[in-house]
Formats: sequence, C-alpha cells, structure tokens
Amino acid sequence: MQEISQKKKVLYSAVQPSGDLTIGNYLGAIKNWVALQEEYECFYAMADMHSITVRQNPATLRQKTLELAALYIACGVNPEKCTLYVQSTVPCHAELTWVLNTFTYVGEMERMTQFKDKSSKHADNINMGLMDYPVLMAADILLYQADVVPVGVDQKQHLEITRDIANRFNNIYSPTFKVPEPIIMKVGAKINSLQEPEKKMSKSDTNVNASVFLSDDRDAVMRKFKRAVTDSQTSVRFDPTQKPGVSNLLTIYSVFSGKTIEEAERDFEGKGYGDFKLAVGEVVADALAPIQAEQKRLLADKGYLNEVLTAGASQAYRAARKTLAKVYRKVGFYQLDK
Repeated sequence: MQEISQKKKVLYSAVQPSGDLTIGNYLGAIKNWVALQEEYECFYAMADMHSITVRQNPATLRQKTLELAALYIACGVNPEKCTLYVQSTVPCHAELTWVLNTFTYVGEMERMTQFKDKSSKHADNINMGLMDYPVLMAADILLYQADVVPVGVDQKQHLEITRDIANRFNNIYSPTFKVPEPIIMKVGAKINSLQEPEKKMSKSDTNVNASVFLSDDRDAVMRKFKRAVTDSQTSVRFDPTQKPGVSNLLTIYSVFSGKTIEEAERDFEGKGYGDFKLAVGEVVADALAPIQAEQKRLLADKGYLNEVLTAGASQAYRAARKTLAKVYRKVGFYQLDK
C-alpha cells in the first residue's frame, strides 16, 4: 500500500457492490479513478453499507463485493497507488454517521431526490437507512478529510448536503472537517439508457436492452447496441435536445475510443445508423473483453484479493480514526486514558 503523502490532495469515491455495474458506472466513475489515482491520494471503497438500504441476499452481497474489488483492479485501479477497501470493514463510517445525524435535519433528508426515488421503487421497505443514506455518504467523505469528490451531475445534491453538514459542525466546534469540492466529469459523466435516452442508464432497469453491463459478453453488447433507440433522421451529430439517442451513442463511442465528439461525428459522416450502432457496439465490446478476462483471473486468486482488502482496511482505519477521535473530543465524549 502507498504511504499517505501530505503533498497531494485527498480524493474519496465509492461504488455499491449491489447488482452488476453498467458502462455508465465505468465511464462515470471507475475509468476516471485510474487517472485520478496519479494526481491525488485516493480512497476507493466498496460501499456495502449503503447497499443494505435495499434488501440484499447476504451470500450474493459478499460475492458481489469481492467481484467489485476484482473489477476495480481489472480496470486499472492500483492498490499500490490508492487505498482500496470494503466500507463495512472500517467501523468509523457507522460511528461518525451517528454523530453527524445530530447535525442533520429531517427536512433536509426528506427533500433528497434519491430518497424520493427509492421510496417510490421500494414502497414496502421505506426504512431509516434509506433516508439516512446521505449522512452515511457524508461520513464516508469527511472521515478522510477529502479535498475533492468525483461526482456525476445527478450526485451533486449529496455532496452539497455533505458540505452543509461539515460547515455546520465546523461553525459550532471550530474547524474539524475539510469542506470537499466536487470534480464533475464533463464527457461521459452521464451515460443514458439505450431504450429511453432521456433517462440515465441504470443497473436496476427492468428492460434488458436498456443497459450494457460490464459483465455482458460480446454477443449481448452487440445485440443491445443494434436495438438502441435513435430517431427518424439520418445524420449522426451531437444534439442532446433534438437527438438524445444519437448523442448518447456518440458520447459512449467518444469515451471508449478516446476520440473527441467532433472526431466521432466525422467518423460517421455520410454513414447510416446501422453502421454507426455496429461501430459503437464493437468499440465497447473490444474495451470490455480484457477487463472481463483480468477480473476472472483475479477472482481465481482470492488470497491476493483478501490481502489487498485487509491492507486497505488497515490503512483506511488509521486515517479515519484520526478524524473520529477529533470529532469525539469536540462533541464531549469521554476519552479513556491509555
């Protein structure tokens, strides 16, 4: 594991190990992490505590957590350059959440877009964890004194409440937490559904053709892109308002190929949608194949993965504990003499 440097800014990010990740999760988060780990001191987590706000099969959650760790590494996240760990193995996350709950107002949580969305989807299980999700997220970030957090455009609300909680605590008790800034990834930050291109691609979409998963084989990838919704026009050009489907496919092609949107448009000048969709599918399938092969290889070596996650948990705990001890002191919790 890397030694924490005081020179680099700290970055925090996490992904839930529930369900299969889509190419949207990859392009919006994990792909960017690989570049960010060179510039920042990064803490990357498998957010299993967040996952249980919706009922999970325990054995499946454990397996998905390990698969996600292998996927991170297969995508290029380097445990020697960052702290890679499972959220629940660092109890400070839960401990700080309880303290931060006392600095968070019910009205703030009720207004959160994700709470409203998940409540409508899981009406039979509107639990307190579902409402408290943003406070746990705030604890995740503030524990590591993160300077920056990479977020998609749809996650800005959660970072804003994190900043509000941090400022509220700092104003009462003196500066304790760094107030994190967002890093908004402009291109590829939001990949939309292949069937409803006005909506974000989701790993929980019930339409099997709407999302492309990182676990999809080549045939599945090609089939989904061939069925992708475009429009009744014929030109391949970037216009999210008038041509959301084509623009979404151009964004996917651009990020996977490394080309700009303008270069991508030139690639398909004078070509029909059939050729366009085929080319997008091929560039995605070509990119996923080596990731899938490396993930499979890593999952066959559970000893190595456990070693990485144990070291990551230890390093994450040391950093988190420093913040938690400071918080406990400031709110007046009795400290035992050592």
